[in-house]
Amino acid sequence: MKILKALPPSLALACLTTILWAADVDPSAAPPESAYSALHWREIGPFRGGRAVAVAGVPGSPNVFYFGAAAGGVWKSIDAGATWKPIFDAQKVSSIGAIAVARSNPDIIYVGTGEANMRGNVTWGAGMFRSTDAGKTWAEIGLADTRQIGAIIVDPADPNIVLVAAVGHAFGPNTQRGVFRSTDGGKTWNRVLYKNELTGAIDLAVDPHNSNIVYAALWQVRRQPWNFSSGGPGSGLYRSMDGGVTWAQLSGHGLPEGILGRIDIAISAVDSNRIYAMIEAKEGGLYRSDDGGTQWRRVSDDGRIRQRAWYFSKIYADPGSIDTVYALNTGMLRSTDGGKTFNLVSATHGDHHALWIDPNIPKV
Repeated sequence: MKILKALPPSLALACLTTILWAADVDPSAAPPESAYSALHWREIGPFRGGRAVAVAGVPGSPNVFYFGAAAGGVWKSIDAGATWKPIFDAQKVSSIGAIAVARSNPDIIYVGTGEANMRGNVTWGAGMFRSTDAGKTWAEIGLADTRQIGAIIVDPADPNIVLVAAVGHAFGPNTQRGVFRSTDGGKTWNRVLYKNELTGAIDLAVDPHNSNIVYAALWQVRRQPWNFSSGGPGSGLYRSMDGGVTWAQLSGHGLPEGILGRIDIAISAVDSNRIYAMIEAKEGGLYRSDDGGTQWRRVSDDGRIRQRAWYFSKIYADPGSIDTVYALNTGMLRSTDGGKTFNLVSATHGDHHALWIDPNIPKV
């Protein structure tokens, strides 16, 4: 004998409502306008595009800035940052790793997609993009399989000569990584510095007074769901004396020994013999050369500038003062004694990844 139990009133009402709706509404027809009368729009986000990991400006134009977000595309301000407009939303990718504006023609902008800060939630990109109208329109220009791009430099005299530091796949090996060079605005690319399928390039720096002298940092890194490895025998600091065509590794002479991780480089515009390198290593910290990269010495191992080195390690030389240098980390820190001591600078938020100082008007 089956025992029948009464449905709870709320469930019975739900079943009855479903039956009546099914009977009254033709599933093949569009719902009547009256069905939406009780609906109201509400903002559900996203409220931000993630970290701002790349910034650039136009020398001599203090009102114009660009920034690229970890997962929010490229934004532009023409009123010194008071308001911002998204200019990359029509593209198929939103993760940005690097931005560079051509000094000889600021209408030409290069964007490298794919954030290079190797968090577990890092989003990859689709290679390089170029604009010739100050960000109004964009064209894909290759290197799609680089996935994560850490830096771009444009020859100050020729906007068609471009160098790109590509980290490569974050989660596994690939060969489209290292330093790439183009002399035709990105129509074709040559891989000019490559170590192996586990090692990419994270940073580039060009001598402000001689564009033939370029520094590059290679980084062996891999992010996996169960493990993260920053550093390895592939990591290292390199220098080119011919505009990035050929490279030589710099080692010894005061640089740390053993396994190196992420490296960031800055060259003083006041005296290009003064070079800074933030190096992730057992004996890591801020290293400085005063003779154009021949001899080095560690000037600071301040924990505030080297914590979470794989995620930060950013260093910037002030273009107006040889002894002023900025380190970006959980705080923004400044040294006025050549990197020996640092003081915290009042700045918004606590996650600093990019800085741009106008070389023409560094005090603005």
